[in-house]
Amino acid sequence: MKYLIVEDERFAYEEVKRMITKLRPDYLLEKQTKTVIDTIEFLKTSAVDLILMDIRLADGNCFEIFNHIEVTTPVIFTTAYDEHAIKAFKLNSIDYLLKPFNENELEVALIKFENIFHSVSYKANPKHYEQLLSVRTKNRFLISKGENYHYIETKDIAHFYSEGGVVFLHTSNDKRYIINYTLDQLEHLLDSRLFFRVSRNCIGNVKAIKNVAKYFNSRLKLYFLPICPHEVLVSRVRVPDFLKWMDGI
Repeated sequence: MKYLIVEDERFAYEEVKRMITKLRPDYLLEKQTKTVIDTIEFLKTSAVDLILMDIRLADGNCFEIFNHIEVTTPVIFTTAYDEHAIKAFKLNSIDYLLKPFNENELEVALIKFENIFHSVSYKANPKHYEQLLSVRTKNRFLISKGENYHYIETKDIAHFYSEGGVVFLHTSNDKRYIINYTLDQLEHLLDSRLFFRVSRNCIGNVKAIKNVAKYFNSRLKLYFLPICPHEVLVSRVRVPDFLKWMDGI
């Protein structure tokens, strides 16, 4: 299996190479490219099975590569920046790993790549695989405020909801921020033991649900703390799954 590392930082490159060498000693590193231009030139004449790609390169944003040539090779994005996730998901990406990531996170991405593209089944202990999958859940969100960035731990988020096509992150200390994710995307990124898609426009943290009341037409009405800006009703068809989730099943 041949792979390409697109990374302009020496330490980051060495770390990715070290982890893959340890996790997949039979994989062959074909090349390292550091710039948009070098990557384009390489992909025009060479083929690899997998690309591990940083987003911010020495001469620009890696998405410029996709604007100049057709890239059909699966890509695992590796970056320190959260805000590009949506754009990456629209491309042929396998995973979006936030630096600094560890071997378990990379292992899960490699397993996903192998299972989807090369029919390589994972033969390790199922419990170990379940532990690996749990690592994929998003544990923090990068927030942009003015000229500054900071992050919020996922465990400190009470709920996510959409209003007028905009998705908000609402923290347990009653602050809210706009984020560049859809609720559909968040469903796959959040720990399902803590978060549930309680309605079409809301995903709630079980720790923020303070009361559940029976409602008209076999639905349930949820009360969050801090309060969700709009009424949250669990539809009749989702009630059984919701109650199982609340019960920890």
